Amino acid sequence: MSNAETTPGAGKLVRDRIPEVIRNDGADPVTYIAGPDEYRARLREKLREEVAEFLEADDVSAPGELADVAEVLLALAADLGINREQLEAIRVAKASERGGVAGRIVWTGNR
Repeated sequence: MSNAETTPGAGKLVRDRIPEVIRNDGADPVTYIAGPDEYRARLREKLREEVAEFLEADDVSAPGELADVAEVLLALAADLGINREQLEAIRVAKASERGGVAGRIVWTGNR
């Protein structure tokens, strides 16, 4: 195993049960628990990763990829001390003030 795979700071944030899945496949995963600052940075990195996967997904795999994005969004909210209900209240308040995006409006500038 390379040094990069065992050095704290290397690797990537994975779902909590991934080490178990790896063990069930016969391998021995090397993991550690990220501290608060690293966790927040890795969540942001994970969001970029999951959004990129969603953007590349076809219509069949898009729902699963979108669920991955939602998982990371909820973890980011929790890391900021915001639960799902509070996040939804913030979303609703912003939608009430500025609207949502369901109207499919595309802005092209001002005259």
